[in-house]
Amino acid sequence: MKTILYKAEERGHANHGWLDAHHTFSFANYYDQEKVHFGVLRVLNDDSIEGGMGFGMHPHDNMEIITIMLEGSLEHKDSMGNHGVIGPGEIQVMSAGTGIYHSEFNHNKDKKAKLFQIWMFPKMQNVTPRYDQMKLEVSERKNIWQQIVQPGPAEKGLWIHQNAWLSIGQFDSGTETEYKIKRERNGAYIMVIDGSIEVNQQTLNRRDGIGISNIESVKIKVNADSEILLMDVPMTVN
Repeated sequence: MKTILYKAEERGHANHGWLDAHHTFSFANYYDQEKVHFGVLRVLNDDSIEGGMGFGMHPHDNMEIITIMLEGSLEHKDSMGNHGVIGPGEIQVMSAGTGIYHSEFNHNKDKKAKLFQIWMFPKMQNVTPRYDQMKLEVSERKNIWQQIVQPGPAEKGLWIHQNAWLSIGQFDSGTETEYKIKRERNGAYIMVIDGSIEVNQQTLNRRDGIGISNIESVKIKVNADSEILLMDVPMTVN
């Protein structure tokens, strides 16, 4: 077993006024040679965007991009003609593939939009760009792992071009849960969205994370009511 701890207060931080961003992995002006990526997981940004503000049209290619809305709503436009709003409880996926332009703005003028944006290296290059979003029932993650993203192509559910599974669970204090890795040689990146848990004898609090590899399963003890994001990802970048 191999572990690496990502404490919330040690993340990169950039406050641009309209954008307050925390970077788990090296991003923009933040660089830590020990925390460039965890397997295929390249970016985990914890963003807070002021009302009416956002990112203008900008390009991506050959990256799988996942947006998890925590609070508020985000308006999305892209070069494929997609235009919509991602609301609370919704997940967005985008395969940049051969290349795509998109913009993201806080849909509300009077309150912040809070979200995680996740980038993963794809398992194949230069795929046809695609976009999808889905609203999930938050009640279906009570004391259980709710799978929110899976490998694809898939007939239903949100999927990406990578052998990775993303799940969220909301667990009551005193709960103990075990997650079994879905693919041999995958690792698990665990982030506490809120609350307090114990993993591998490490206490993790709000926005703390831990990456664990060379395992078949991971056991989690919940010390306080907690919401947890778990990413089951390949440890080698193709």
